[in-house]
Amino acid sequence: MAVLIETSLGDLIVDLFVKERPNCCRNFLKLCKMKYYNLCQFHHIEQNYIAQTGDPTGTGRGGESFFTSIYGEQARFFEKEEVPKLRHTRQGVVSFVNNGNDMLGSQFYVTLGDDLDYLDDQHTIFGQVTEGLETLEKLNEQLCNEEHRPFRDIRISHTIVLDDPFEDPVQIKFPSRSPSPTLERLISANQIAIDENLNDMDGMTEEEIKKELEEREMRAQAQILEIVGDLRSAEDIPPENVLFVCKLNPVTTDEDLEIIFSRFGKIECCEIIRDRRTGASLQYAFIEFAEPKSVEAAYFKMDNVLIDDRRIHVDFSQSVSKNFKWSRMKQGSPERATKKPLERSQQPRKTEQHHRDERGSARERNNGREFSHRRRSRTPEREKRRERDRNGRDYEKRKERHVETGGGRWGDEKRIEVKREVSSSPERRHRDKRPRSPVHKKHRRESPVRNIKKEAASSDSEHEKRHSKKKRKERKRSSDSDKSPVRERRRR
Repeated sequence: MAVLIETSLGDLIVDLFVKERPNCCRNFLKLCKMKYYNLCQFHHIEQNYIAQTGDPTGTGRGGESFFTSIYGEQARFFEKEEVPKLRHTRQGVVSFVNNGNDMLGSQFYVTLGDDLDYLDDQHTIFGQVTEGLETLEKLNEQLCNEEHRPFRDIRISHTIVLDDPFEDPVQIKFPSRSPSPTLERLISANQIAIDENLNDMDGMTEEEIKKELEEREMRAQAQILEIVGDLRSAEDIPPENVLFVCKLNPVTTDEDLEIIFSRFGKIECCEIIRDRRTGASLQYAFIEFAEPKSVEAAYFKMDNVLIDDRRIHVDFSQSVSKNFKWSRMKQGSPERATKKPLERSQQPRKTEQHHRDERGSARERNNGREFSHRRRSRTPEREKRRERDRNGRDYEKRKERHVETGGGRWGDEKRIEVKREVSSSPERRHRDKRPRSPVHKKHRRESPVRNIKKEAASSDSEHEKRHSKKKRKERKRSSDSDKSPVRERRRR
């Protein structure tokens, strides 16, 4: 009584202990015959300990016994067999996993080490691996995460029953062949496929390996530059016909460089980069040749050469700005005249910078005065400010006249003016003309503004009373002090 288990790492042949564990062997044989274990993952592997499988869900919480298909959900698990006692003494022992309360299902494990006696009396042994010990060694060498889940997708591909002493139940139909795997079941695992090559550099020479590592490093650096924003795309490649020259003397000009480097080939463009505001040289330049061969010749010949008392440095250009340089056509050129204007739908949308530039040009046309196309909204505060500015002169004149005539405090007059302005508005005049009943006047609620004005007026009157009272007391004191005998003597 034996079963052949084909895994993605190799084959295992398991001999079953039918006499010692009849129920466990029957459950295992019928599940293998039903192809229940096909594509089950080894979801738990611990080095020199166990390799666990038998759960179709791959979580370690699923699985059911063969008896479920006969007796229903109530027979999902069955009781374990304890007699006779068997020990985990060597590698390759096959046991059913205890799901709690000494109940067994479909999950089982294979031991990867010797003398695992602490597993005795907890789980039920029902077989022994007799062939395929090298497969167990491969399972023992697998790398796993913190939860002891292997990084590679290791599965049981087929199970073949070599000998079955138990009769098949009539109500169950066993498949004649292994069912085809579904795509969803294969894709559901986020692990490394078993047919995927873990070492990409197998069969490569040292030079090829070095070149491959350099290319990977360059790709990684390009991705970092793209993330930072220095590169538009990580796939951008700098032009091969551009040479980079640095450590130049500030007095060196474009014509000087073009004359010096023209002996290596035809030069399309020679440009020393300068400051936008001052126009001073930034001491580096780009030279564009017609052919890439000229760049290589200049690179080998002109590095560390003395130009204008400065030793320059020459290298291949790594700038990709040339790939995205816009062609600016001059005003009145034939190309600009022949070019048709874009339709409104094809024109690019104006940015905030474009609007700022337009406002700046409009300000220049209006002799420095700012010109806005938008109409400013009229808020009550803005209207009040405009009215105050418009009547500013009359306001100052009324204030001076009030002070000259010896009127009261100017704040009271100001409040009166505000009150008159409010009452002179057309809406207020219209409201005042409406007839009102005495009941309405009696029960009318006063606005908070009116209450504030009354409080201010009352506080002003109290302040005047206190001030006048204080003056009277001071006069009385002065009159009393004048009647003193000392002053009378002095007067005499």
